[in-house]
Amino acid sequence: MQASKGDKGMMSDQSECRSWRSVASLLGGDPHASIALLGLPLGEKSLTPGRCDLAPSVVRKALLRLSTYDLERDLSLDHLSVLDGGDLMLKAMSPAEAYQPIADRLADLAHKRDLTLVLGGNNAITRPALAGLAKARGLGLDRVGLLTLDAHFDLRDTDCGLNNGNPVQALLDDGLPGSQIAQIGLQPFANTKRMADKARQAGIAVYPMARVMERGLAASIDAALAGLQERVDVIYVDFDIDVIARHEAPGAPGARPGGVSAHDFFAAACQIAQHPKVAMVDLCEFDPALDMSDITALVAARWMAEILMGYGLRHQMVTDC
Repeated sequence: MQASKGDKGMMSDQSECRSWRSVASLLGGDPHASIALLGLPLGEKSLTPGRCDLAPSVVRKALLRLSTYDLERDLSLDHLSVLDGGDLMLKAMSPAEAYQPIADRLADLAHKRDLTLVLGGNNAITRPALAGLAKARGLGLDRVGLLTLDAHFDLRDTDCGLNNGNPVQALLDDGLPGSQIAQIGLQPFANTKRMADKARQAGIAVYPMARVMERGLAASIDAALAGLQERVDVIYVDFDIDVIARHEAPGAPGARPGGVSAHDFFAAACQIAQHPKVAMVDLCEFDPALDMSDITALVAARWMAEILMGYGLRHQMVTDC
């Protein structure tokens, strides 16, 4: 619960001469935690070959560099607890082979939990992760919504198999109604007319980057969530890190100049996590092998901190400092 104003200004007696309490300290084995975390180091069948499989462990290490205190909000995450489910063993597995293990593990982990965070891996994780959420809640795909923040539609054809360029197409094929999908941040010259036509025909709500820049990312998210919440019981959110401008996410192989700012991305994470129907979020397409000076690793870690802050605000579990 939120601390009283009388607690404000109190300081810990513990010296911080060498360290502080980090976001990493919130992760543990508490079986009663209302938040869960799972790493999905899936890297096979990436259209741009790389090492997205390294991302979960790199993000966990970066969490050590973030404190639990938010200076701007004057709030702390100290009262949050996250059940860390570790990383699922997916080495050398294709997206098709990894589907059932991912869906089953997340169905178990997300059962009776308010929010589950998923660290990819490439974007092929989104399809089985969403299936796991549906199973955890005992829902058909007709009651689940999908929101993506992504430079790409991920509507490539599946006739050559599953890969990180077609999870949304695969979900449509599975029976997820297009009217329950909203896609924000789509970039020009990063998609094809065929994909755009598919999205329109399926009834997907499309928010191209120019429209996002014109109305603002926060307003675009509000509109997308408002449209989804009327149709579904739970919402899955896919944060593809390549929606960020490339100079702020050099470790995102699909990122391009002209994407959203890291600042807006952080605000979006907190905003989305406050929504009562958001039950699972993923962060994908971070390739540590391409990163420079840990820029993208720290972006990914801050994303997680903002997701936790949003959840804490949703349930009044963050504390005044």
